[in-house]
Amino acid sequence: QVQLVESGGGSVQPGGSLRLSCAASGIFSKVNGMAWYRQAPGKQRELVAAISSGGTTNYADSEKGRFTISRDNAKNTVYLQMNSLKPEDTGVYYCNAAVVVRSIYEYSYWGQGTQVTVSS
Repeated sequence: QVQLVESGGGSVQPGGSLRLSCAASGIFSKVNGMAWYRQAPGKQRELVAAISSGGTTNYADSEKGRFTISRDNAKNTVYLQMNSLKPEDTGVYYCNAAVVVRSIYEYSYWGQGTQVTVSS
C-alpha cells in the first residue's frame, strides 16, 4: 500500500512564504511524476505545479515566478516553496504522485491535503 503524507501548511500574511512537503511511503518500485494541486473554497481542484522524475517542471501561469517545485528522489519526496503568497492562493493543497508498483503497474495516488490560508 502506498501513502502520501503532506506537511507544511498553515496561515500566513500576504507576501509571506510557506514550504510544503509530501513524502511517499509503502511498497513500490519507483515514483514517476509528482505534482501539487490546489482546491479553493467552492472551486474545482486545479494543478499548481508538476515535476517529472528527471526534474522537468511545469507551472500554472498564476504561480510562475512565485512558486518552486522540487523533489528528492532518494527520499521519494516532493516540495513546493511558495513565496509572495496572495489571498487567492488560499485553499487545500493536495500532493499527487504516479507510483509504479511491482515494476510495471503505475497508479495515481493522492495525499490527504494540507490547508494554506493567506490572510491579513
